[in-house]
Amino acid sequence: MPHATGSLARRAGRVLRTSLFVQVLLALLLGVLVGRLWPQAGTSLQPLGDGFVRLIKAVISPLVFCVVVAGITKAGDLRSFGRIGVKALIWFEVATSIALVVGLLAGNVFSPGAGMHVDPASLDKGAVDAKTGGGKLPSPAQFVLEALPNSAVGAFAENSLLQVLVLACLVGAALLHLGQKRVPQLLPLIEQTQDVVFTIVGYLMRLAPLAVFGATAHLVGQYGLGAMATYGKLIAVCYGVALVFLVLLGLALKAVTGLSLWKFVRYTREELLLALGTGSSETVMPRMMQKLRAAGCRDDAVGLVLPTGYSFNLDGAAIYLSVGTLFIAQAIGVHLSLGQQITVVLVLMLTSKGMAGVPGSAFLALSATASALGVIPAAAVALLLGVDRIMDSMRVATNLLGNCVAVFAVSRWEGALDRVTAKQVLAGAAPSGRVRQQSATAPVDRDEPDGAALATGEK
Repeated sequence: MPHATGSLARRAGRVLRTSLFVQVLLALLLGVLVGRLWPQAGTSLQPLGDGFVRLIKAVISPLVFCVVVAGITKAGDLRSFGRIGVKALIWFEVATSIALVVGLLAGNVFSPGAGMHVDPASLDKGAVDAKTGGGKLPSPAQFVLEALPNSAVGAFAENSLLQVLVLACLVGAALLHLGQKRVPQLLPLIEQTQDVVFTIVGYLMRLAPLAVFGATAHLVGQYGLGAMATYGKLIAVCYGVALVFLVLLGLALKAVTGLSLWKFVRYTREELLLALGTGSSETVMPRMMQKLRAAGCRDDAVGLVLPTGYSFNLDGAAIYLSVGTLFIAQAIGVHLSLGQQITVVLVLMLTSKGMAGVPGSAFLALSATASALGVIPAAAVALLLGVDRIMDSMRVATNLLGNCVAVFAVSRWEGALDRVTAKQVLAGAAPSGRVRQQSATAPVDRDEPDGAALATGEK
């Protein structure tokens, strides 16, 4: 018996040392415990999570640049890259619209704000201004303009992914035009830089449990669990709608690619748990890019669709904004007609595209929606201040999975998905390495093994 107990302890210790999922899960539980028992101590641990997010953000722009440039040059056809971009935008618009409509339907059916009878005059609009820092969302024209870099260095320094993407497209196009004979050393240098960045990400991921512990302890310590009772119905509706939307995403993924969303969730469980623990999907972008490439998606599709989705495909935010708008209206006793709810969808379709990277963007979008309707006082947006942080987990998970499904779907649509590799990897097989790049005129999409070697290269 002592021998069996010792063997079990050794196995448990080995799992704890080697499994990032177990480490992050334990850190999450410990963070909840510390935040609940010692709120002041938990609140003071916020720098642990913030520091990790800053470190990860430092490598995102160079990584995206390298992956996109290498993807364009290896695909060998800039028009193929353009088609991927257009198809991605179409997918994003459809997915976001569905998320908004499903959210509004649920808000009408379950009425999370009914019976609250809140007097808008009793709410402090200054609290919303403090949350947003007095900022505002960019107009559509300004959003497009700000996506264009006015400084190559500034795009990286400000960590503006859309600007980095534009620069990467220009560099990739130039490399295609010049050809390997005129710049023979540049592409290998970019690929080697990419490998260095991925190695740095591997180092940083060892700090993930510490970051999750600090972020969770801060969240529970500062907000406590009281909001769960006050906003219980709203939280339940938002998370329920997100679950329904993910089921719809899973059905769409199965129909388009034949792949299982549940198997993908298991394949990326470490990244998803880390994103939930830190409240940021940016912390796992580099790892998600690695895993999508290992699962059969071509580099150019991964490099363009996933980063672009962080600005254009905020499905979780769309659910929160649509349900939140109805919650506010119901809480103050305002009935929104069908025409006004259609206005909500149209306004949020525009404002959700400019939310990424703007402090307090959800409240800015809600304020813009309230102004467009003309029947909801701007101060009423303050009703959601107490629950906004709790919604981060729903938004992060839904946004992240929505973007990953988009990568698979657009890759399949463009013939840039190796479904044999994807099914093997999602079924639990060890990735055989980086997916081999092929010409855009020779799609990688395969349903059965052809006897040739699958992806080869560095892990």
